[in-house]
Amino acid sequence: MKLATLELGGRQLPALFLDDGRICDLQAFAQAAPPATLPFPWPETGRLTMIDLAAGGAATWAWCRDIAAVADAHLIQPGSYRLLAPIPRPPKNIFCLGRNYREHIQEDNASRNLDTDVPEHPQFFTKPWTAIVPHEGAIRYDQRVTRRLDYEVELAVVIGQGGRDIAETDASSHIFGYTLLNDISARDLQKRHDQWFKGKAIDGSCPFGPWIVSPEAVGDPHALRISLKVNGEQRQDASTGAMIFSVPRSIASLSSGLTLEPGDVIATGTPSGVGYAMNPRQWLKDGDVIECEIEKIGKLVNRVEEVIN
Repeated sequence: MKLATLELGGRQLPALFLDDGRICDLQAFAQAAPPATLPFPWPETGRLTMIDLAAGGAATWAWCRDIAAVADAHLIQPGSYRLLAPIPRPPKNIFCLGRNYREHIQEDNASRNLDTDVPEHPQFFTKPWTAIVPHEGAIRYDQRVTRRLDYEVELAVVIGQGGRDIAETDASSHIFGYTLLNDISARDLQKRHDQWFKGKAIDGSCPFGPWIVSPEAVGDPHALRISLKVNGEQRQDASTGAMIFSVPRSIASLSSGLTLEPGDVIATGTPSGVGYAMNPRQWLKDGDVIECEIEKIGKLVNRVEEVIN
């Protein structure tokens, strides 16, 4: 059971993907239900979004399980829709952790002849929503902007119940679900601007999706195989158990003095195997197909498309 956002007949709507292949129109189910039975407030716009579902937290997943039992109504036909990012426009920029896998720090040090320490606290940066592309969407490659485009597979967390100053021991109750994110990075821009944001914020640099999976289905988020291939070649292959800062620790740190909202997204860092640390360095090029995969969640696939001037 997975939650996704679709474009169907010129409108966006959240959908429930069942394990038997059926796809349920959650907008239609919500409209047909008495408002008092919904696990989230009915939106004033009359259009249900994934952010509305996230606000319901665990109760939304219970509602979806009830729908699965009567899912012969409000079905969407396969092939009639276009898959969008699960949250096409999150409430804020997407939050990202840098340097959250020890071996990635080691490969970075080796590639640049540095000797930096493992961070004592999570290191955050953001990617704007304008960078988001969906599963099978194009990763934009404009050589006027960058000549050193790179990849980073990451486990992403979607916030359900919001809050500020969330305790690490309570952080798991604020997680709505998990998805995949590819932190596409322009390494030359990172070096030129001497910070992470610009090189990770260009349009098309945030493949995200294809859906959201519940915490119950994922289980321990620190016991998942996380991997990435470029044109079928294995580049990254690790376990999320190698994170330096756990998901709850990262949520607690990020929310300290900062309010998290339903639908906020946190990418939790990438393991070793990135292109810039290879010898010789391997930059993405036009036509490259990147497959990100995380156990129990699925696969996110995108192609690099060069902008022709």
